[in-house]
Amino acid sequence: MNRRDFLKLSLYAGCSALIPSLPEQARAAALDNVLFDPTRYYRNTPQTIMVFLYGGASELAGNFTNYSLFKRYSQSNYADYFNPSNLRMTPHGFWQAAGGDIMEELYSGGNLSVFRTCFSQVRWNTNNRSHGPCVAQNQRGSFNEDGAGIFSNLARILWDNNIVDASTRMPFLTMEGESGFYARGNLPMIAPLEPISINENLDNPFSRGWERDYGPQMNSLAQAWNRLKNYSPKITDAFTKRHEMETFIDRVDAIPDPSLGSNAQGENLNYDDNGFARKLKTAVKIMNYNPSTQVITLGTDGLGGWDDHNDARNYLDRMTRLFRGLRSAVAHLRQLGKLGTINIMVMGDFGRGVNLNSAKGWDHGNLQNLYVAGGNDYFHVPRLIGQTVLDRSGSANRLYLRPKSGTYWFEPISVASTIYSIYGVTNPGVLTDNRPVITPLLRS
Repeated sequence: MNRRDFLKLSLYAGCSALIPSLPEQARAAALDNVLFDPTRYYRNTPQTIMVFLYGGASELAGNFTNYSLFKRYSQSNYADYFNPSNLRMTPHGFWQAAGGDIMEELYSGGNLSVFRTCFSQVRWNTNNRSHGPCVAQNQRGSFNEDGAGIFSNLARILWDNNIVDASTRMPFLTMEGESGFYARGNLPMIAPLEPISINENLDNPFSRGWERDYGPQMNSLAQAWNRLKNYSPKITDAFTKRHEMETFIDRVDAIPDPSLGSNAQGENLNYDDNGFARKLKTAVKIMNYNPSTQVITLGTDGLGGWDDHNDARNYLDRMTRLFRGLRSAVAHLRQLGKLGTINIMVMGDFGRGVNLNSAKGWDHGNLQNLYVAGGNDYFHVPRLIGQTVLDRSGSANRLYLRPKSGTYWFEPISVASTIYSIYGVTNPGVLTDNRPVITPLLRS
Protein backbone atom coordinates (compact mmCIF):
# COMPACT_ATOMS: atom_id res chain seq x y z
CA MET A 1 0.00 0.00 0.00
CA ASN A 2 1.46 3.39 -0.99
CA ARG A 3 1.38 6.62 0.96
CA ARG A 4 -1.51 8.07 -1.03
CA ASP A 5 -3.60 5.00 -0.19
CA PHE A 6 -2.64 5.39 3.45
CA LEU A 7 -3.78 9.00 3.40
CA LYS A 8 -7.13 8.03 1.94
CA LEU A 9 -7.50 5.42 4.65
CA SER A 10 -6.64 7.82 7.45
CA LEU A 11 -8.99 10.44 6.03
CA TYR A 12 -11.73 7.84 6.06
CA ALA A 13 -10.91 6.89 9.63
CA GLY A 14 -11.03 10.55 10.67
CA CYS A 15 -14.22 11.34 8.82
CA SER A 16 -15.90 8.21 10.15
CA ALA A 17 -15.99 9.94 13.51
CA LEU A 18 -18.58 12.26 11.95
CA ILE A 19 -20.93 9.46 10.91
CA PRO A 20 -23.50 8.50 13.54
CA SER A 21 -23.55 4.86 14.53
CA LEU A 22 -26.34 2.71 13.22
CA PRO A 23 -29.23 2.08 15.60
CA GLU A 24 -28.32 -0.22 18.46
CA GLN A 25 -30.92 -2.77 17.37
CA ALA A 26 -28.87 -3.36 14.20
CA ARG A 27 -26.13 -5.18 16.11
CA ALA A 28 -25.93 -8.95 15.76
CA ALA A 29 -28.38 -10.62 18.12
CA ALA A 30 -25.83 -13.24 19.13
CA LEU A 31 -23.66 -10.61 20.81
CA ASP A 32 -26.50 -9.87 23.22
CA ASN A 33 -26.08 -13.40 24.58
CA VAL A 34 -22.30 -13.32 25.05
CA LEU A 35 -21.09 -13.94 28.60
CA PHE A 36 -17.84 -12.17 29.43
CA ASP A 37 -15.49 -12.78 32.35
CA PRO A 38 -13.13 -9.79 32.78
CA THR A 39 -10.96 -11.73 35.22
CA ARG A 40 -10.09 -14.19 32.44
CA TYR A 41 -9.18 -11.36 30.09
CA TYR A 42 -6.96 -9.61 32.62
CA ARG A 43 -5.36 -12.89 33.69
CA ASN A 44 -4.39 -13.68 30.10
CA THR A 45 -3.86 -10.12 28.73
CA PRO A 46 -3.72 -11.77 25.29
CA GLN A 47 -2.48 -10.28 22.05
CA THR A 48 -2.90 -12.19 18.79
CA ILE A 49 -0.98 -12.16 15.53
CA MET A 50 -3.11 -14.03 12.98
CA VAL A 51 -1.28 -15.29 9.88
CA PHE A 52 -3.63 -16.45 7.13
CA LEU A 53 -2.36 -18.67 4.29
CA TYR A 54 -4.57 -17.50 1.42
CA GLY A 55 -5.04 -20.15 -1.23
CA GLY A 56 -5.15 -23.12 1.11
CA ALA A 57 -1.79 -24.55 2.09
CA SER A 58 -1.25 -28.30 1.97
CA GLU A 59 -1.04 -29.93 5.39
CA LEU A 60 1.88 -32.13 4.30
CA ALA A 61 4.55 -29.83 5.76
CA GLY A 62 3.24 -30.49 9.24
CA ASN A 63 1.91 -34.00 8.62
CA PHE A 64 3.99 -36.33 6.46
CA THR A 65 3.06 -39.35 8.55
CA ASN A 66 0.99 -41.07 5.82
CA TYR A 67 3.48 -40.63 3.01
CA SER A 68 4.52 -44.28 2.77
CA LEU A 69 0.90 -45.19 2.02
CA PHE A 70 -0.42 -42.40 -0.22
CA LYS A 71 2.68 -42.35 -2.45
CA ARG A 72 1.57 -45.75 -3.81
CA TYR A 73 -1.72 -44.40 -5.14
CA SER A 74 -0.73 -40.92 -6.30
CA GLN A 75 -1.51 -40.03 -9.91
CA SER A 76 2.01 -38.63 -10.36
CA ASN A 77 5.01 -40.19 -8.67
CA TYR A 78 6.33 -38.09 -5.79
CA ALA A 79 9.90 -39.33 -6.18
CA ASP A 80 9.92 -38.55 -9.92
CA TYR A 81 8.88 -34.92 -9.28
CA PHE A 82 10.48 -34.08 -5.94
CA ASN A 83 14.10 -34.97 -5.42
CA PRO A 84 14.02 -38.22 -3.40
CA SER A 85 16.35 -36.61 -0.86
CA ASN A 86 13.55 -34.09 -0.19
CA LEU A 87 10.99 -36.74 0.75
CA ARG A 88 12.20 -37.47 4.26
CA MET A 89 10.19 -37.27 7.46
CA THR A 90 11.47 -35.79 10.72
CA PRO A 91 11.21 -37.74 14.01
CA HIS A 92 7.82 -36.15 14.79
CA GLY A 93 6.35 -36.62 11.32
CA PHE A 94 7.03 -33.26 9.65
CA TRP A 95 8.12 -32.97 6.01
CA GLN A 96 11.76 -32.13 6.49
CA ALA A 97 12.32 -30.24 3.22
CA ALA A 98 9.11 -28.18 3.65
CA GLY A 99 10.20 -26.40 6.80
CA GLY A 100 9.92 -29.60 8.80
CA ASP A 101 13.40 -29.35 10.24
CA ILE A 102 12.48 -25.93 11.69
CA MET A 103 9.13 -27.25 12.96
CA GLU A 104 11.01 -30.07 14.62
CA GLU A 105 13.35 -27.55 16.26
CA LEU A 106 10.46 -25.38 17.46
CA TYR A 107 8.35 -28.30 18.68
CA SER A 108 11.22 -30.09 20.41
CA GLY A 109 12.22 -26.78 22.02
CA GLY A 110 8.74 -26.36 23.47
CA ASN A 111 7.76 -23.45 21.19
CA LEU A 112 5.23 -24.78 18.67
CA SER A 113 1.89 -26.57 18.74
CA VAL A 114 0.71 -28.41 15.63
CA PHE A 115 -2.89 -29.58 15.27
CA ARG A 116 -3.10 -31.96 12.33
CA THR A 117 -6.85 -32.52 12.29
CA CYS A 118 -8.44 -29.14 11.66
CA PHE A 119 -11.09 -30.81 9.50
CA SER A 120 -14.46 -29.61 8.21
CA GLN A 121 -16.98 -32.41 8.26
CA VAL A 122 -19.64 -29.86 7.29
CA ARG A 123 -17.81 -28.98 4.09
CA TRP A 124 -16.97 -32.60 3.39
CA ASN A 125 -20.65 -33.52 3.58
CA THR A 126 -21.61 -30.74 1.14
CA ASN A 127 -18.55 -31.18 -1.10
CA ASN A 128 -17.55 -27.57 -0.42
CA ARG A 129 -13.90 -27.01 -1.28
CA SER A 130 -13.98 -23.54 -2.84
CA HIS A 131 -11.89 -20.57 -1.74
CA GLY A 132 -14.57 -17.91 -1.25
CA PRO A 133 -16.90 -19.67 1.17
CA CYS A 134 -14.06 -21.31 3.11
CA VAL A 135 -12.16 -18.04 3.61
CA ALA A 136 -15.36 -16.20 4.53
CA GLN A 137 -16.39 -18.86 7.05
CA ASN A 138 -12.97 -19.25 8.66
CA GLN A 139 -12.52 -15.49 9.05
CA ARG A 140 -16.01 -15.03 10.48
CA GLY A 141 -15.85 -18.05 12.74
CA SER A 142 -19.25 -19.11 11.46
CA PHE A 143 -20.85 -20.88 8.52
CA ASN A 144 -22.74 -17.62 7.90
CA GLU A 145 -20.63 -16.06 5.15
CA ASP A 146 -22.36 -12.67 5.51
CA GLY A 147 -21.80 -12.28 9.25
CA ALA A 148 -19.31 -10.17 11.14
CA GLY A 149 -15.66 -11.19 11.23
CA ILE A 150 -14.06 -12.74 14.29
CA PHE A 151 -12.19 -9.58 15.20
CA SER A 152 -15.13 -7.28 14.55
CA ASN A 153 -17.12 -9.34 17.02
CA LEU A 154 -14.22 -9.36 19.45
CA ALA A 155 -13.83 -5.59 19.14
CA ARG A 156 -17.48 -5.04 20.00
CA ILE A 157 -17.28 -7.43 22.97
CA LEU A 158 -14.24 -5.63 24.37
CA TRP A 159 -15.93 -2.27 23.78
CA ASP A 160 -19.13 -3.35 25.52
CA ASN A 161 -17.10 -4.53 28.51
CA ASN A 162 -14.92 -1.42 28.75
CA ILE A 163 -11.68 -3.20 27.81
CA VAL A 164 -11.20 -0.83 24.89
CA ASP A 165 -12.65 2.65 24.50
CA ALA A 166 -12.24 5.76 22.38
CA SER A 167 -8.86 6.50 23.97
CA THR A 168 -7.35 3.06 23.23
CA ARG A 169 -4.47 3.34 20.78
CA MET A 170 -4.57 1.10 17.72
CA PRO A 171 -6.51 -1.84 19.19
CA PHE A 172 -6.88 -3.59 15.82
CA LEU A 173 -4.45 -3.54 12.90
CA THR A 174 -4.36 -5.18 9.51
CA MET A 175 -1.19 -5.65 7.49
CA GLU A 176 -3.10 -7.17 4.56
CA GLY A 177 -5.59 -4.44 3.63
CA GLU A 178 -9.24 -5.44 3.74
CA SER A 179 -9.89 -8.70 5.54
CA GLY A 180 -12.92 -10.82 6.33
CA PHE A 181 -11.66 -10.97 9.90
CA TYR A 182 -12.95 -7.38 10.20
CA ALA A 183 -16.14 -7.75 8.15
CA ARG A 184 -18.81 -5.74 9.94
CA GLY A 185 -21.85 -7.77 8.93
CA ASN A 186 -24.77 -5.97 10.57
CA LEU A 187 -22.75 -4.55 13.45
CA PRO A 188 -22.98 -0.78 13.85
CA MET A 189 -19.86 1.14 12.98
CA ILE A 190 -17.90 2.45 15.94
CA ALA A 191 -14.99 4.49 14.61
CA PRO A 192 -12.40 3.65 17.34
CA LEU A 193 -12.87 -0.06 16.60
CA GLU A 194 -12.25 0.15 12.87
CA PRO A 195 -8.96 -1.62 11.97
CA ILE A 196 -6.07 0.56 10.87
CA SER A 197 -4.08 -0.61 7.87
CA ILE A 198 -0.31 -0.44 8.06
CA ASN A 199 2.59 -2.07 6.23
CA GLU A 200 5.85 -3.66 7.29
CA ASN A 201 7.84 -0.50 6.61
CA LEU A 202 5.68 1.55 8.99
CA ASP A 203 5.04 4.20 6.35
CA ASN A 204 3.09 6.64 8.46
CA PRO A 205 -0.55 6.84 7.30
CA PHE A 206 -1.21 9.73 9.69
CA SER A 207 1.59 12.08 8.67
CA ARG A 208 0.32 15.31 7.09
CA GLY A 209 3.61 16.65 5.84
CA TRP A 210 4.96 14.17 3.30
CA GLU A 211 2.57 14.83 0.40
CA ARG A 212 3.07 18.31 -1.06
CA ASP A 213 -0.34 18.25 -2.72
CA TYR A 214 -2.22 17.24 0.43
CA GLY A 215 -0.18 18.48 3.39
CA PRO A 216 -0.86 22.25 3.19
CA GLN A 217 -4.53 21.65 2.38
CA MET A 218 -4.91 19.35 5.37
CA ASN A 219 -3.31 21.90 7.69
CA SER A 220 -5.51 24.67 6.30
CA LEU A 221 -8.63 22.57 6.76
CA ALA A 222 -7.57 21.67 10.28
CA GLN A 223 -7.16 25.32 11.21
CA ALA A 224 -10.50 26.27 9.65
CA TRP A 225 -12.36 23.43 11.34
CA ASN A 226 -10.67 24.06 14.66
CA ARG A 227 -12.17 27.59 14.62
CA LEU A 228 -15.55 25.83 14.55
CA LYS A 229 -14.69 23.47 17.39
CA ASN A 230 -17.62 24.63 19.50
CA TYR A 231 -19.86 23.42 16.71
CA SER A 232 -17.89 20.46 15.38
CA PRO A 233 -16.04 18.74 18.24
CA LYS A 234 -15.85 15.45 16.35
CA ILE A 235 -13.88 17.11 13.56
CA THR A 236 -11.41 18.52 16.09
CA ASP A 237 -11.17 15.10 17.74
CA ALA A 238 -10.42 13.50 14.38
CA PHE A 239 -7.45 15.80 13.72
CA THR A 240 -6.23 15.35 17.29
CA LYS A 241 -6.34 11.58 16.78
CA ARG A 242 -4.32 11.92 13.58
CA HIS A 243 -1.59 13.76 15.47
CA GLU A 244 -1.58 11.16 18.26
CA MET A 245 -1.31 8.30 15.75
CA GLU A 246 1.43 10.07 13.78
CA THR A 247 3.49 10.36 16.97
CA PHE A 248 2.71 6.76 17.95
CA ILE A 249 3.85 5.27 14.64
CA ASP A 250 6.99 7.39 14.56
CA ARG A 251 7.92 6.08 18.02
CA VAL A 252 7.37 2.46 16.98
CA ASP A 253 9.43 3.07 13.84
CA ALA A 254 12.30 4.29 16.04
CA ILE A 255 12.45 1.05 18.06
CA PRO A 256 15.67 -0.78 17.15
CA ASP A 257 15.34 -4.12 15.42
CA PRO A 258 16.37 -7.15 17.48
CA SER A 259 20.11 -7.65 17.61
CA LEU A 260 21.56 -9.92 14.98
CA GLY A 261 22.57 -13.37 16.10
CA SER A 262 20.92 -15.23 18.95
CA ASN A 263 19.11 -14.43 22.17
CA ALA A 264 20.20 -15.68 25.58
CA GLN A 265 18.70 -19.11 24.84
CA GLY A 266 20.68 -19.44 21.61
CA GLU A 267 17.59 -18.98 19.39
CA ASN A 268 18.10 -17.33 16.00
CA LEU A 269 16.91 -13.70 15.94
CA ASN A 270 17.74 -13.07 12.28
CA TYR A 271 14.59 -12.37 10.26
CA ASP A 272 14.74 -13.10 6.54
CA ASP A 273 14.71 -10.19 4.12
CA ASN A 274 11.26 -10.71 2.64
CA GLY A 275 7.88 -9.02 3.04
CA PHE A 276 6.40 -11.68 5.30
CA ALA A 277 9.33 -11.71 7.73
CA ARG A 278 9.36 -7.90 7.88
CA LYS A 279 5.63 -7.86 8.63
CA LEU A 280 6.07 -10.39 11.40
CA LYS A 281 8.94 -8.42 12.92
CA THR A 282 6.92 -5.19 12.77
CA ALA A 283 3.88 -6.87 14.33
CA VAL A 284 5.98 -8.09 17.27
CA LYS A 285 7.52 -4.63 17.74
CA ILE A 286 4.11 -2.92 17.74
CA MET A 287 2.59 -5.33 20.23
CA ASN A 288 5.55 -5.09 22.56
CA TYR A 289 5.46 -1.28 22.49
CA ASN A 290 1.68 -1.04 22.72
CA PRO A 291 -0.11 -3.60 24.93
CA SER A 292 -3.40 -1.98 23.85
CA THR A 293 -3.04 -3.55 20.40
CA GLN A 294 -5.24 -6.62 20.66
CA VAL A 295 -4.91 -8.14 17.19
CA ILE A 296 -2.78 -7.81 14.08
CA THR A 297 -3.71 -9.79 10.96
CA LEU A 298 -1.36 -10.49 8.06
CA GLY A 299 -1.06 -12.65 4.99
CA THR A 300 2.07 -14.10 3.44
CA ASP A 301 2.34 -12.03 0.25
CA GLY A 302 6.10 -11.82 0.74
CA LEU A 303 6.25 -15.59 0.20
CA GLY A 304 3.60 -16.17 -2.45
CA GLY A 305 0.18 -17.82 -2.54
CA TRP A 306 -0.78 -21.34 -1.55
CA ASP A 307 -3.10 -22.44 -4.36
CA ASP A 308 -0.78 -25.24 -5.42
CA HIS A 309 -2.79 -26.99 -8.14
CA ASN A 310 0.39 -27.28 -10.18
CA ASP A 311 4.16 -27.01 -9.87
CA ALA A 312 4.02 -27.69 -6.13
CA ARG A 313 7.80 -27.88 -5.81
CA ASN A 314 7.89 -24.22 -4.72
CA TYR A 315 5.78 -25.18 -1.70
CA LEU A 316 8.92 -26.53 -0.04
CA ASP A 317 10.72 -23.19 -0.12
CA ARG A 318 7.62 -21.19 0.88
CA MET A 319 7.01 -23.35 3.93
CA THR A 320 10.66 -23.19 4.89
CA ARG A 321 10.63 -19.38 4.74
CA LEU A 322 7.33 -19.27 6.63
CA PHE A 323 8.78 -21.22 9.53
CA ARG A 324 12.08 -19.37 9.46
CA GLY A 325 9.99 -16.26 10.08
CA LEU A 326 8.10 -17.93 12.91
CA ARG A 327 11.35 -19.15 14.46
CA SER A 328 12.75 -15.60 14.48
CA ALA A 329 9.47 -14.24 15.90
CA VAL A 330 9.58 -16.77 18.75
CA ALA A 331 13.16 -15.79 19.55
CA HIS A 332 12.17 -12.11 19.36
CA LEU A 333 9.21 -12.64 21.72
CA ARG A 334 11.41 -14.50 24.19
CA GLN A 335 13.99 -11.72 24.12
CA LEU A 336 11.20 -9.23 24.89
CA GLY A 337 9.71 -11.41 27.63
CA LYS A 338 6.40 -11.64 25.73
CA LEU A 339 6.08 -15.35 24.91
CA GLY A 340 3.49 -15.64 27.66
CA THR A 341 1.04 -13.03 26.40
CA ILE A 342 1.52 -12.69 22.61
CA ASN A 343 0.42 -15.63 20.47
CA ILE A 344 0.85 -16.32 16.76
CA MET A 345 -1.75 -18.45 14.94
CA VAL A 346 -1.33 -19.79 11.40
CA MET A 347 -4.20 -21.21 9.34
CA GLY A 348 -5.73 -20.87 5.86
CA ASP A 349 -8.72 -21.57 3.62
CA PHE A 350 -8.54 -25.36 3.79
CA GLY A 351 -6.03 -28.13 3.21
CA ARG A 352 -5.25 -30.14 0.09
CA GLY A 353 -5.58 -33.66 -1.14
CA VAL A 354 -2.47 -35.83 -1.15
CA ASN A 355 -2.81 -36.93 -4.76
CA LEU A 356 -0.01 -35.34 -6.81
CA ASN A 357 -2.06 -34.63 -9.92
CA SER A 358 -0.96 -34.64 -13.55
CA ALA A 359 0.04 -30.95 -13.22
CA LYS A 360 2.29 -31.89 -10.28
CA GLY A 361 0.12 -30.17 -7.67
CA TRP A 362 -2.58 -30.87 -5.11
CA ASP A 363 -6.27 -30.11 -5.39
CA HIS A 364 -8.53 -28.68 -2.68
CA GLY A 365 -9.24 -30.66 0.48
CA ASN A 366 -10.92 -30.18 3.83
CA LEU A 367 -8.15 -30.99 6.31
CA GLN A 368 -5.46 -28.49 7.29
CA ASN A 369 -3.00 -27.83 10.09
CA LEU A 370 -3.35 -25.15 12.74
CA TYR A 371 0.02 -23.91 13.99
CA VAL A 372 0.31 -21.98 17.27
CA ALA A 373 3.34 -20.34 18.87
CA GLY A 374 3.51 -18.20 22.00
CA GLY A 375 0.64 -17.42 24.35
CA ASN A 376 2.24 -19.69 26.92
CA ASP A 377 0.28 -18.13 29.80
CA TYR A 378 -3.03 -19.45 28.42
CA PHE A 379 -2.04 -22.03 25.75
CA HIS A 380 -0.45 -25.44 26.18
CA VAL A 381 2.70 -25.24 24.05
CA PRO A 382 4.02 -27.54 22.73
CA ARG A 383 1.23 -29.80 21.56
CA LEU A 384 1.25 -32.31 18.69
CA ILE A 385 -2.36 -33.41 18.22
CA GLY A 386 -4.18 -35.38 15.55
CA GLN A 387 -3.84 -38.69 13.74
CA THR A 388 -4.85 -39.10 10.11
CA VAL A 389 -5.72 -41.92 7.74
CA LEU A 390 -5.87 -42.10 3.96
CA ASP A 391 -9.29 -41.80 2.31
CA ARG A 392 -9.54 -43.40 -1.15
CA SER A 393 -13.32 -43.31 -1.40
CA GLY A 394 -13.35 -40.87 -4.33
CA SER A 395 -12.29 -41.38 -7.92
CA ALA A 396 -8.86 -42.79 -8.74
CA ASN A 397 -7.14 -39.41 -8.73
CA ARG A 398 -8.69 -38.28 -5.41
CA LEU A 399 -6.72 -39.02 -2.27
CA TYR A 400 -7.41 -37.27 1.03
CA LEU A 401 -6.28 -37.43 4.60
CA ARG A 402 -8.99 -37.59 7.25
CA PRO A 403 -8.94 -37.77 11.05
CA LYS A 404 -8.49 -41.29 12.31
CA SER A 405 -11.73 -42.63 13.75
CA GLY A 406 -11.99 -42.04 17.48
CA THR A 407 -9.21 -39.43 17.60
CA TYR A 408 -9.42 -35.70 18.27
CA TRP A 409 -10.40 -33.28 15.50
CA PHE A 410 -12.17 -29.93 15.25
CA GLU A 411 -13.89 -27.74 12.67
CA PRO A 412 -11.95 -24.63 11.55
CA ILE A 413 -14.72 -22.58 13.21
CA SER A 414 -13.38 -23.76 16.58
CA VAL A 415 -10.38 -21.48 16.08
CA ALA A 416 -12.77 -18.55 16.55
CA SER A 417 -14.24 -20.11 19.70
CA THR A 418 -10.73 -20.47 21.11
CA ILE A 419 -9.84 -16.86 20.33
CA TYR A 420 -13.01 -15.56 21.96
CA SER A 421 -12.30 -17.73 25.00
CA ILE A 422 -8.81 -16.39 25.70
CA TYR A 423 -10.20 -12.85 25.51
CA GLY A 424 -12.75 -13.57 28.23
CA VAL A 425 -15.86 -14.99 26.52
CA THR A 426 -17.18 -17.94 28.51
CA ASN A 427 -19.82 -19.12 26.01
CA PRO A 428 -18.15 -18.59 22.60
CA GLY A 429 -20.43 -21.14 20.93
CA VAL A 430 -23.19 -18.53 20.65
CA LEU A 431 -21.03 -16.84 17.99
CA THR A 432 -19.61 -19.96 16.31
CA ASP A 433 -22.54 -22.21 15.47
CA ASN A 434 -21.92 -24.05 18.76
CA ARG A 435 -18.44 -25.20 17.75
CA PRO A 436 -16.41 -25.80 20.93
CA VAL A 437 -13.01 -24.44 21.86
CA ILE A 438 -9.87 -26.42 21.00
CA THR A 439 -9.66 -28.02 24.42
CA PRO A 440 -6.11 -29.49 24.18
CA LEU A 441 -4.75 -26.04 23.40
CA LEU A 442 -6.29 -24.11 26.31
CA ARG A 443 -4.81 -24.10 29.79
CA SER A 444 -8.18 -23.22 31.32
